Order: sequence, then structure tokens, then C-alpha cells
Amino acid sequence: MADSYNSPNEYIGHHLSFNEIHLGDSPFWTLNLDSVVVSIILGLLTMGFIWWFARKATSGVPSKTQAFVELVFSFIDDQVKATFHGDRHAFVAPAAMTVFLWVFMMNSMDFLPIDVMAKILGGFGVHEWRNVPTADVNTTFALALGVWFLMIFFGIKVKGLKGWLHELFCAPFGSNPFVWPANFIFNLIEYVSKPLSHSLRLFGNMYAGEVIFLLIAMLAGFSGIIGTAASILLGAGWAIFHILIVTLQAYVFMMLTVVYLSMAHEGH
Repeated sequence: MADSYNSPNEYIGHHLSFNEIHLGDSPFWTLNLDSVVVSIILGLLTMGFIWWFARKATSGVPSKTQAFVELVFSFIDDQVKATFHGDRHAFVAPAAMTVFLWVFMMNSMDFLPIDVMAKILGGFGVHEWRNVPTADVNTTFALALGVWFLMIFFGIKVKGLKGWLHELFCAPFGSNPFVWPANFIFNLIEYVSKPLSHSLRLFGNMYAGEVIFLLIAMLAGFSGIIGTAASILLGAGWAIFHILIVTLQAYVFMMLTVVYLSMAHEGH
């Protein structure tokens, strides 16, 4: 708990420490085990949920759970339909649904009580563990990089390698050889900026939310009875507001995924 730490800095620093595995001498070759494990578990749960729903769905009168899930799926499909004008059910709509549910699940880990989880994990000898994979820039960048590779893959698949390269060097300023360098630099900046903005937007919001939860929880351990009462009230209020942030960030990440894949299918 917060009162077992000597200072607020020590409390926050501990809870923001990753469970790291060093694979080499360089800091680059460091694996954040907590982010990887939680992401994989939630990914499997997400896929399991989709599989379970597909098996249990009936064409008759739906249950309340089925009606809610169908509402979510229909909402996602409508959003994809408004942005992507090809055969969305071949890949893009299922990918959007998977991205939304997976990111939503990872974002929702922020609702787990920080000190309670630390106490439970500490009983198993795990003293450094972060519960929110999307508060780790490595996770969000990996997700965005996956979308980036899909964007390039579909761009080449739809336009052909020759057409994709032609667009890379001849758009948006024309096919005159004198403007090829400008076109290439322009498109290169666009290609580099997409995964950066895609990943940093999600990371920044979730990291900020995690830090705010820590600051609120810190009141209980370092501010006495009044601080504890304030921590409970503020924590409940922030948790309610954070539901919107968790859902909205999953939605934004999904929509950017759809937009980027849609752009890959279309030409300048």
C-alpha cells in the first residue's frame, strides 16, 4: 500500500517500473514481460470471446447478451462501411472489430486497483508489474507498426508493386522526374508519421490516465484520513470518467486503422 513507501516519488516510481528481461547489453534489447504477458492473455480472451459468441449466436429471439454484442458488432460494421468502400467483410471489418475489442480490453486493465494488484502479485514474488499494456509505448507502437505493414501490404496487393512505387514517386506533385525527390520525401514523411501518431495518441492518453490513478491512490497513504476520503471520492469520479476515455481511445485507434487500410486501397 502507499503508506509502505518512504515518499510519493518512491511510490509512483515503483508502480511505473516494468518487469524487464534484458536480452542483451543494449537497452534496446529489453523485453517488458508484463506488457507482453498481459497483451497475449487479453488477446486470447478476445479471440475466445469472438469464437464463443459465434458458436452461441442464434437466429431466433436473442438473449440480452447476444443483443448487446450484436449491437456492438453492428456499430463497428457501420463505422467501417462509412469509411471503407471495398469488400469490408473480407478483412477490414473483422480486423477493426478485433483491434477495437483487444485495445479496449488492454485499456480496461487501468480499472484494476493498483495497490490491491501489487499486493496480490507481491505474494507471488512479483514486485514490479504494470497492468496496462497500452500505457507502454512499446505495445502501442507494435500495434501501430502491424497496421503500417498491413497498409503497405494492401497497397502493393491492390495496385501492384509497380503501381505502388509509381504512386510513391509520382504523387502528389505529378510524374515529372524533377519532382520525384519531392514526392518521395513527402510520401516518406507521411509513411513515418502514421505509426508514430497512431501509437503515441493511444499511449499518451493511457499513460496519463494511469498516472492520475496513481496520484489519487497516493492521497490515501500520505495524507491521513482526509486524504483517504478524498482518494475514494476522486478515484470513483475519475474511474467513471475514465470509462469514456478507455472506450474512446479504442474507438479512435480502430478508426485510424480502418482509415489507413482504406487509403491503401485507394490512389491519390
